[in-house]
Amino acid sequence: QVQLVESGGGLVQAGGSLRLSCTASGLNFRSSGFSWHRQAPGQERDLIATISSGDGGRTTYADSVEGRFTISRDNAKATVYLEMSDLKPDDTAVYYCYAILPGRWGQGTQVTVSS
Repeated sequence: QVQLVESGGGLVQAGGSLRLSCTASGLNFRSSGFSWHRQAPGQERDLIATISSGDGGRTTYADSVEGRFTISRDNAKATVYLEMSDLKPDDTAVYYCYAILPGRWGQGTQVTVSS
């Protein structure tokens, strides 16, 4: 059974940093690319970052987070990370991890940025 468990969310002041983790089980971790998405209240779920399978040599970012967020992976720990810095109130959302292969979502973790 495929499971993705996110952690690391919380309340932070504007300008602060957080690191989200997504630990996977039940899948061939190295063979899957991953992505992070976020959904603010009343909004659609938006793609914000992707990382390729294998060593994760290819990453992409949404314009809204480019230069502030970094996606990475540790295959030995079956974990994908999202390092977030210079956080803004507009970054407040539930953040979700997604395993591209076989297409599974995590349960989400809340990030709240206060002004």
